[in-house]
This record gives sequence, C-alpha cells and structure tokens, in this order.
Amino acid sequence: MSQAPVTKRVESSRVHHGDTFIDHYEWLRAKDDSEVVEYLNTENAYTEQSTQSQQALRESIFQEIKERTLETDLSVPSRHGDWWYFSRTIEGEQYPVFCRVPALVDGGEVEMFSPPQVQAGVPLDQEQVILDCNEFARELPFFSLGSFSPSLDGSLLSFGVDDSGDERYTQYFLDLETLTLSEETLPGIFSGAYLTPDASTLIYSLVDESWRPYEIRAHCIGAGEEDCVLFTEHDNAMWLSSALSADRTHIVITSFSSEFSEVRLVPLQDMSAEPLLVIGKKHRVQYGVEPIRIDGVPYVLIMHDADALNSEIVLAPYPTSQPFEQYRQLWLKVMPHRSEVRIEGFDFSSTHLVVTARENTTVRVFLADLDRLRALLRSQSNAGVVFSEPTGFVEEIYTTGVSHVSIDSPVIRISYTSWVTPPRIYDYFPRTQELILRRETPVLGDYHAEDYQAYRMWAPARDGAMIPISVIHRADLDLSQQHPVFQYGYGSYEVSIDPYFSIARLSLLDRGVIYVVAHIRGGGEMGRQWYQDGKKLQKKNTFTDFVDVTEFLGQRPWVDQKKIAISGASAGGLLIGAVLNLAPEKYCAAIAGVPFVDALTTILDPDLPLSALEWEEWGNPIEDAEVYEYMKSYSPYENIRHVKYPPIVAVTSFNDTRVLYVEPAKWVAQLRESISADSATPLLKIEMDGGHGGGSGRYTAWRDIAWEYAFALTYLLDQ
Repeated sequence: MSQAPVTKRVESSRVHHGDTFIDHYEWLRAKDDSEVVEYLNTENAYTEQSTQSQQALRESIFQEIKERTLETDLSVPSRHGDWWYFSRTIEGEQYPVFCRVPALVDGGEVEMFSPPQVQAGVPLDQEQVILDCNEFARELPFFSLGSFSPSLDGSLLSFGVDDSGDERYTQYFLDLETLTLSEETLPGIFSGAYLTPDASTLIYSLVDESWRPYEIRAHCIGAGEEDCVLFTEHDNAMWLSSALSADRTHIVITSFSSEFSEVRLVPLQDMSAEPLLVIGKKHRVQYGVEPIRIDGVPYVLIMHDADALNSEIVLAPYPTSQPFEQYRQLWLKVMPHRSEVRIEGFDFSSTHLVVTARENTTVRVFLADLDRLRALLRSQSNAGVVFSEPTGFVEEIYTTGVSHVSIDSPVIRISYTSWVTPPRIYDYFPRTQELILRRETPVLGDYHAEDYQAYRMWAPARDGAMIPISVIHRADLDLSQQHPVFQYGYGSYEVSIDPYFSIARLSLLDRGVIYVVAHIRGGGEMGRQWYQDGKKLQKKNTFTDFVDVTEFLGQRPWVDQKKIAISGASAGGLLIGAVLNLAPEKYCAAIAGVPFVDALTTILDPDLPLSALEWEEWGNPIEDAEVYEYMKSYSPYENIRHVKYPPIVAVTSFNDTRVLYVEPAKWVAQLRESISADSATPLLKIEMDGGHGGGSGRYTAWRDIAWEYAFALTYLLDQ
C-alpha cells in the first residue's frame, strides 16, 4: 500500500443553535457494517506497513521490558477473614494466578498480621490455587477481571470476567472448599460486584444502553429468586456505584457527577428497607459517607465540600429526616478544611481513622486513633482531632496511598512509589509507629535508582498561573547539551498524574530522552480549584497550559526544542488533538491514545455512552449555546488547520465503550483531508479485540507500549 486508504465521504449534517456542521465521516460509526470493519482493517494494514521500519526498535524495547521484569512475580498477601490472599505470575503467561493460605487466628498483633513470605516458584505450606486466570482465559480473545470477592469465611469466591473489552462482565461463583465452579452465572453486569459478609448475596450494578451504571441489585446466591432492586438512579447525568461500608453494616449507594453527589444507606440486616438519603443533590454537595459505631451509638463520618472547596471530614449523628441546614448544625469537625490541602478519601481500621490528602501535589497518609473521636464527642469541639503521619518517605516527589485497611486489623498497608523508585508495599503499625517494608518490586538487570533523577519544576502559564511539571532523566545526562523530550499530559476530571515507576520508561531515559509530565489545570494536583480552572468554560486553560509547558521547556538550554514528542490518552487524547491544532509546529511527533477528539458530537447525543454524565465536566452544549460555541472552538475534529502537522498516530480499540473507535477514525480521516500536503500522513492503529485500555494481558501491554515508544523515538532520535 503506497498510499493511505481513501476514506469514503458521505455528507451528514449536525444542526444546533442555528449552527450547521457538515460531517463527511459520521458513517464510520456503523460498527456492525462490514464496510466499516473492512476499512478499519485496511487502516491497520497501512499503519503496519508504514511503520515497518520501526519493527526492530519495537522488538528491542519489548525485550528490554521483558528482561527487566521478573516474570515469575508475586503480590504481598492481604488478609481477609482467616485467609491470606495473593497472586503469582508465571513466565510466559499473560495473567495472574490467585492463591491463598490459612492465617493465624491466635497470637500477638505483629505475629497475626504479618503476611507469609512468598517466594517465586516455591509453594507455601497449605497453599491453594483458587483461580488461574490463564486457564480461564485460554480460549478467550480478551480477558479482564472485573471483581474478585472472596467471602469472609473463605467458603466462596465470586469473580467477574469481560471477554470482549466492552466492560460488561459475566459473574461466576466458585466453591472454595471443592474448587467447583457453579453453573449459576450473572451475565452482562458492571464491574465491581461484591459479596455480603455472610456470603449469601452478591451486590452488583447494571449499565444502561449509554453505558451508565444506573441500578444496584442484590442477587441471593443459589436461591433461584428474582434479584432485588436496591436502588435505581433515573437521572441520566448521575453515575451510580455501591460499596460495603467499612464496618460491614451497610450497603453505601452513591449517585454522583463531577460536582455533587447523593449517598444512601441500606442496612444489611434489612436490605428491603427504603435507602436512607443522607444529603439530597439539590444542595449540590459532593460528599462520601461511612457509618461508624462509637460506644454502641451509630454515627456517620462525612467527607464533604459544603463551604469547603478542598473538603473536610466531620462526625455526625446517624442521619434522620431533618432538613440539611439543621443537620449541619450537629456536625463536629474531625479534619477541618484547609485551603492548601485537598482531602481525597478516608477509611478506618480496627483502631484508627485513615485519611489520604494531597498537599503541594503530593498525596500523604494521615492517621488518628479512633479514641480521639470519642474525645471529640465529649468535648463537642470544632477544632478537629490531631493526626499523625508515618515517617520515612524522603524523596522530593513521590506517591503514597492506602492499599489495604480492614475493620478486623490494626495494620495500615501503604503503597509507595516515585518516578525512580519501584513500587513498595509497607505495613504500618500505628500503635508502635513501626513501618515495615514488605516488598519492593524487583527490577532485573543493572538498575540503580540513583542513576536517574526526578524533580519538580514550575512553568509560567500565559495568565500567570504556575504549572507544576515533573522532570525525569538519567543522572549522568549532560545538561550542557540539548536533548529530546517526551511530554505527557492529561488534565481532566480532577485526575492527578502522580509519580509512578515504569520499567518501560527506562527504555526512553536510557536513550537520552527527558520524560516530562505537565500537571496542567483540569487535573487535581493542586487541589479542587486547579481542577475547576480547567473545566467547562475554562477548559482551554488545559490546552494552553500544555503548550506553555512546551514553551518553557524549549527555553531550557538542555532541551532540543525541535525534538519534543507528546502523548496523552482518553481525555488526554483530546488534549493532544487540541494542542496540535493550537501549535503543531512545536512538536516532532504525537501519540493520541483512545482519544476523545470528536467531543462535541458525542456530548450532543445523550444516547451515546456516558454523554449525559459528561455535562458536568464540559458543560451541556444541547441546552447552552455558549457552551456549544466554546466546545466547538476547541474540539479537535472541528478545528484542524491547513498547516503542517507532525507525524501523528491515533491508537484505539474497536470495543471501547468509553471513547468509541469512531472518534479517532473520523479524526484521522479529517486530518488527512485538511492538513497541508507537506505533513506526514496521520496513522490509525486499532485493536480489534480490545477495550479502553487496549488488548488484554501483560505481554500485549508491553508490546503496545513498545510500539508507541518506537514511534516516538523514530522522530526524537531520527531513527
């Protein structure tokens, strides 16, 4: 194929607010049309042929990832009931193998809650393999685990499997005493199903035709009865989720958008009861709730943003039907609002309240003894309680998080990583303040963290805001010379791109590339206001921030401003599309993963997946002409210019339910039609058996990232 596929033009029109937009490629939306499938396969063939010269580099990067990765790897066991659960990976296999061993039920705190030492390839005494995902997935084109829920007594396992990539799961039930798979299944449900503590019931959710979770149901296992509907969310702009409360007394049902939520409590002892609403959405409060009993009296802990932009945590009486403002008068502040700290979540163990909060971009873990809540009730003070932090984290920029906490255990399991430190798992014993390293993910070969540097810089935005950026490169890089840059960004939904270690990234760094993450507005790195300044009618700040970071980098003496490649996925793919329209001359290559590049068309159709849910993020262009005009002014598909664009590849998946394949397919076709003749031909790479995250399996993921890095390096290093 010496020429790119010719995309058929079929005129269709989109009319809103007196504006008519002519679209010649909307016909590609017909997923079941054989002509569309044939066209997509032709695009894949053209992309493969056009990048054939990169194959050797791809294979080199894949082998580097493989050689640095311990393929017979394992997780640190987590205790659930009287069992330790963990997973192993086996060399040559794509998926994990889940195992368990009995736990001690008597002994001291450290003895009972210290996980067994697992070695690769060496079975533990009494170890059971309970789910080998490789065997289960052997004949499937795609495999993704949507839930893994063992019962508290260890007799039953329920797990969900997506076998196509469309994020609709079939739920299975495995008898853990006989390792017999039940004939009973639940097809077509959403991810995240879980068992009640007595293992009699599975709680799960359903999605509607627009892929919105809208209903929570309870399935009585083995009873052959019709499933009980716990709650249905009729507002198509609200997403629905549920979870077992930390104290295992309630189902906590949450309806939410990006701006406000509603939480309802259903007591496990009477799931037929009407769900108890805590705060109605008319008050436009974003909040979360956990029931807790203190000296036998029921209360709730509430994390909320009512007059507290970055949220605060309060202790409140168990809710009744009193008006919201009256109810607020009864709240006692546990962690008061602070303008410089964004509270992100909380949980509690058998002894402590555990809070994760972000300060100056970094997520930290805070703990307070539950006895302090008793003291708070006695004092009725609103000064808050005293929190402490585990010590021992000394890097400039890093990421911590609570990976496991249980009402049965005094131990807080903390995850830790940074741009240069592989993931670590710690167990923290708050009573003794002992922080025990349980595991650091091994990196094979000659890897030494001190051979790399990671640090924070601040780039000025055009309106005066200071944008944090993470810079990672080899420590021995000669900064008196210019080097290529791989710049990554996201900037939506208050998602923060926190420091994380990547074996694959070493293949860029070791070739002299500087890796930069732009923490632009629309993300959550600098708190709630940082997010709000990059959404709806301020969304363009996200795109101009990214360009301003590029401009800042280009002024550094150690950056080759002609060798900057960019990458982003999903909403980050929209970012890449918008940035290319703003400043195509600044970049030497661009990778747009599952890109949301036809955003206006999607959000204008409430029947398309997730469209109504997106109105709180981008605005509602159906009802608001100003939002329509604003979105049309930046949506990548509508704003391609007749100028020279850098080499571009759009990477997508045929079964993606979040960003439909049609968006990048249309975008690539329109790019080829509109950009100047001296531009490189844009490419479309589509995984025909994948979902929003691409194909399934670790080796597939390694080959995918090797493909993208080889594409970028071809232009960064003149390969």
